[in-house]
Amino acid sequence: MAIVKDNILLQLVRGSIGKQITIYERNGQIIMAKKRRPSNKKPTQKQLEARHKMRIAADLARDMMNDPQIKAYYASLAGPGQNAYNMAVKDAYRSPEVQNIRLEDTDIVVTAKDEFRVAEVKVQVLDTDGVVTEGGPAVLGRNGVDWYYKAASLPAGGRVIVVAADLPGKETVKELLLN
Repeated sequence: MAIVKDNILLQLVRGSIGKQITIYERNGQIIMAKKRRPSNKKPTQKQLEARHKMRIAADLARDMMNDPQIKAYYASLAGPGQNAYNMAVKDAYRSPEVQNIRLEDTDIVVTAKDEFRVAEVKVQVLDTDGVVTEGGPAVLGRNGVDWYYKAASLPAGGRVIVVAADLPGKETVKELLLN
């Protein structure tokens, strides 16, 4: 790979020259590199899974770019050489993380994080038979990480199910057993 500086001949050239050299621009620099060839190796299972996950992330990102507000949000986070679509793919590739669920009297406090932002957290309270006694959206706290849900009652032996979702709609489910 070579970085081209002050060459009038290559300033406007982009693409491949035969099967030998590729010329492209990245972050304002012109780069000349040996042309890559397709691999003859069969992809591993992990590679196939990563490709599938990336295809889903790209589809979600493409859908999100239709909303001007979301596109503007991602564009504001983009750095040099990045754009809103790149940031949306990065967000769609990973699901949010529910780090902690704790009880404070009848308040259920959920600590949820995402590289960009958690869009919503839903809470369900189930009794010992698995029947939903109540549920609804949690409210984001002032610290921007903790979400609060005020439960009417927490049945002993029951469960609390928390679902955190990010902007692309990827969800993470976590469960807490009540004693």
